[in-house]
Amino acid sequence: MKLVRFEIGGQSFSGKLEGGVIAPYGPNKAQKDYDLDSVRLLAPCEPTKIVAVGLNYRDHIVEMGHQMPEEPVIFLKPSTSVTGQNDYIILPPQSSRVDHESEFGIVIGKTASHVSRDDAKDYILGFTCVNDVTARDLQAKDGQWTRAKGFDTFCPVGPWIETELDHRDLCVELFLNGECRQASRTSNLIFDPYFLVEFISGIMKLNPGDIIATGTPSGVGPIKEGDRVEVRIEGIGSLVNFARNRQQ
Repeated sequence: MKLVRFEIGGQSFSGKLEGGVIAPYGPNKAQKDYDLDSVRLLAPCEPTKIVAVGLNYRDHIVEMGHQMPEEPVIFLKPSTSVTGQNDYIILPPQSSRVDHESEFGIVIGKTASHVSRDDAKDYILGFTCVNDVTARDLQAKDGQWTRAKGFDTFCPVGPWIETELDHRDLCVELFLNGECRQASRTSNLIFDPYFLVEFISGIMKLNPGDIIATGTPSGVGPIKEGDRVEVRIEGIGSLVNFARNRQQ
């Protein structure tokens, strides 16, 4: 089942997508069906936080020149960084290099605290596409990642949440202006989704709608004004955004 949030007539609603039609579903459901083409899709959830995992694909670790981690390397992106399908990624003037990072996203379905790996599945609502946009020069300058990854619009999410998905071996890709720049499979993750739910919920409470971004494959690279950036994940779909310089 594909769960969506959408806007029409200045109001936002939730629903489920079936064959190009959004049917009423969820806590803020509309009162009738809508054609997908007639609405503006929003980010499919409203997280209180995005917990992102760095260095979780073997090929990306080699690319960045890091050692293989013994435990997940995690950081937070603010909820204000979230944006949705077809929205702009706003490139800030503070950075001279902003990179794309395609990621497989886990969406939490109910409050999770100290959850075991065996029970993790029960706390996952579904999966989505995430772009962990990063100001690479600021990341290197600061020595930590909050500013580099925390700008408004630096976390595109969508286009929906897929609730019925075998996550173990899915293709994760990124296309820049139609050219494939990143490609790997979730089977190449060092720490899998169930382990990540266990690990992270043992540190902090995960709330419904929170996102775990599971890491990016090799091939990260810069984006510039006018670029079309597409994260494509097998079994989920395609998250499309456009890069634009911040208007002064």
